[in-house]
Amino acid sequence: MRVLFLAYLSPKTGNCTTAERIRNHIEAAGHTCVLCDTRGLSSASDVSSLMTQEPRFEAALAIHLFKGGRLLLDVGLPFGVVFGGTDVNEDVRDEHKRAVMEEVLRKARFAVAFTDALKEQAEMLLVCESKKIHVQPQGIETRVASNFSWSDFLHNTGVCSKQVENLQVFLLVCGLRRVKDPLYLVEAFSEWHSQNPLVILIIIGPKMDPVFTAEVEESVKRFVGVFLADDLSQEELHAAMQKSFALVNSSLSEGMSAAILEAMDLGLPVLARDVPGNAAIVEHQVTGLLYSSPQEFISMSQKLLDDKELRKRLVRNGKNYITTCHNPMKERTTYQELLKKLH
Repeated sequence: MRVLFLAYLSPKTGNCTTAERIRNHIEAAGHTCVLCDTRGLSSASDVSSLMTQEPRFEAALAIHLFKGGRLLLDVGLPFGVVFGGTDVNEDVRDEHKRAVMEEVLRKARFAVAFTDALKEQAEMLLVCESKKIHVQPQGIETRVASNFSWSDFLHNTGVCSKQVENLQVFLLVCGLRRVKDPLYLVEAFSEWHSQNPLVILIIIGPKMDPVFTAEVEESVKRFVGVFLADDLSQEELHAAMQKSFALVNSSLSEGMSAAILEAMDLGLPVLARDVPGNAAIVEHQVTGLLYSSPQEFISMSQKLLDDKELRKRLVRNGKNYITTCHNPMKERTTYQELLKKLH
């Protein structure tokens, strides 16, 4: 079967990584899967033109009900959809977008939610058939670049310290856009750095919103101990994670943060903002720490620095959670079974 797969494919983002992983699952079952970036599609007619190409597509899949699913409504192919956090955290508030997403769910053969909480939220906010929505957490596999230089990375980021080996790096991984709120912690962190120069915050991720990126760049210049790094390949980013002290998430809303899951897999403790998407995968003081204010973040970070047993427990439990709940082979089996609904 030849499958058209629509997704937002901004490089080095969680969406792109997830789409490529699902495509691999589909092709492992013997199908052909063609990834297409929704950023280059303005309307359903653009997708319809793809349908005229040979060989013909026989089925379709999309990540995000509105961004991707709406483009499949009139193409005449059986299709499935994968929920994105934007669908239920943001787009559902717009009456037009909500109506479109409900139509997508009505026509889709199946839908996938990453968590039970996301499925429950969808059922509460959208008119849909519950039996159509399948829960399948993201499968997680990490690969660390063997030639990565931590000292070069810090130097290129602008970190000037004679005590590089003693630095405690808090790494905030996110695409630079407002919903990720990377500036949420910078003032409080900078004040902490003034008291303890060995703690630094590095913000790293693709520059997705040029206007907001400029705002972040200007803000970071005003705060000591806070740095903005150029984005890295996934393997290099995983190497940087492994060298850091903790992974930070400060998002206003999340679907399922791949960076959090990858950090757990790499043995890195997680400090995540207490929003529903994060709380669905981070159990406070068990697999990570959840905070609700910059002051609470600083307090928890200080405790994590001082309490080695807490750190060991979070790392151990986080790794066990990934092994148990985010197995990529289980994810592969789920998508291969769901694809049979598109025949």
